[in-house]
Amino acid sequence: MEQLRHQYGTRTALDGISLSVRTGEIFGILGPNGGGKTTLFRILSTLLQPSAGQVRVFGLSLLKQREAVRKRLGVVFQHPSLDPQLTVMENLIHQGHLYGLSGAGLRRRAGEMLNEMGVADRAGERVHTLSGGLQRRVELAKGLLHRPDLLLLDEPSTGLDPGARRDFSALLRRLCDRGGVTIALTTHFMEEAERCDRVAFLDQGRIEALGTPDELKAHIPGDVVVVESNDLASLAEKIRARFGVEPTRMDGSLRFERARGHELVREIAETFPGEVLSASFARPTLEDVFLHFTGHRFWSPAAEDAASGENN
Repeated sequence: MEQLRHQYGTRTALDGISLSVRTGEIFGILGPNGGGKTTLFRILSTLLQPSAGQVRVFGLSLLKQREAVRKRLGVVFQHPSLDPQLTVMENLIHQGHLYGLSGAGLRRRAGEMLNEMGVADRAGERVHTLSGGLQRRVELAKGLLHRPDLLLLDEPSTGLDPGARRDFSALLRRLCDRGGVTIALTTHFMEEAERCDRVAFLDQGRIEALGTPDELKAHIPGDVVVVESNDLASLAEKIRARFGVEPTRMDGSLRFERARGHELVREIAETFPGEVLSASFARPTLEDVFLHFTGHRFWSPAAEDAASGENN
């Protein structure tokens, strides 16, 4: 992508995005609702023309060679695209017809995909009888049926419990390692982003940071310290004066980054025993890194307001 932009009236959804996804990797686009993920996904899946910029997929222009690009794409949308009244196999057969597949060859390939996804034993069952996790596996089999080179996944773990999300992430890893598929996914789940090869933070239409999960977390060269108090303003001023750190007020607590955080937690608790309700430290997470780069938490009222505009 080069300087990709999109406008909804006067509102900017994508503000000059430039990045590249490497062949054979799992690339995560992490951001809050309203950050631009849905718009970007619609453009990459050829459903929406960008206002400006260029996108090339395996050397093909997304804007000028859309049909050729579509043949190399597999797409799994956030909202279910399976027909719940048809069987698992019938859903894949209809998908195959859309790509010019038919006959015994189509049934054989559909069976192979269902076996790869671990749902071959459910081929004759109607989709509405399956759990959410199994339905996502069928969605993935459907998206891979025509053997695409690039698989686009929009919030693939939405509606799955934590265990099912872990299983689904492991399944994606096997696809990349064994099948040579390149995967680009949007997500707002931190644990899903942790399992990607590289991650881009997309916030308010801009890429704020990009790298491997470890590279991103290395931007915080210490621990994240969180302190709770009944009088945050007073305690923040005292910590600033005593220890030379600048706390940030966040969700009813004080937050700051500091090397050897365990020592600072002990010193704060000992220095202000009557004012500290709790104090803790932890190694930085991707959510901490997101806050470090954007200045706000992953979920915020502003993000929710922007989400309603983007999704509409």
